[in-house]
Amino acid sequence: MKAKDIRNMTEDQINKKIADLKEELFNLKFQAALGNIEKPARMNEIKRDIARMKTVLTEKASKAE
Repeated sequence: MKAKDIRNMTEDQINKKIADLKEELFNLKFQAALGNIEKPARMNEIKRDIARMKTVLTEKASKAE
């Protein structure tokens, strides 16, 4: 997900998306522990997306002040 797309979302939408991604990451970690993960690179993509979303939330919070 691009930062531009994230900036167009509301804070509630971003927080919901972060929660969904964290759940997906948990499931992928569980699959990796069992040894049957199909796309191991997806874990890194999810981590980066979560970091991007948190960065945008921080930017929005600093603009509000």
